[in-house]
Amino acid sequence: MGTRMSEDGRPLPVPNPTTAPFFDAAREGRLRLQRCPRDGLFFYPRSRCPGCLGDDWSWEDVSGRGSLHAFTVDRVGHDPALTRDVPFAIAVVELEEGPRMTARMVDCGLDDLRVGMPVEATFETLEDVPLVRFRPRQVERLPIGGA
Repeated sequence: MGTRMSEDGRPLPVPNPTTAPFFDAAREGRLRLQRCPRDGLFFYPRSRCPGCLGDDWSWEDVSGRGSLHAFTVDRVGHDPALTRDVPFAIAVVELEEGPRMTARMVDCGLDDLRVGMPVEATFETLEDVPLVRFRPRQVERLPIGGA
């Protein structure tokens, strides 16, 4: 997958025939990953399974829910195209279905980020390119003493 620069200078992915189903689903607010019949779900979109190198995978919608596995905060602007956005957090999210994804965290104070916190996918569209982001997820809690 290649990249191009947006009108304001930010890098944007350029979907190709392999990645188009991922971006088409994201445009509809769905997270869709590839599943190998032998090795299971994987991310990022590619033409062959990273485990067995098979090309007989299929696309599957996943929940978009997971937990924050790790994160870093860019307070400097390591990518000059993103300097105006600093500070921002980049997260590694472990999805409930197993794969890990890297994406920007949104709707959360940087000091509120905690490894293990529940998160969910959300989507931002920039120049008709849907970008996956993650935000904190509210977890339902049962009242003490039962339902």
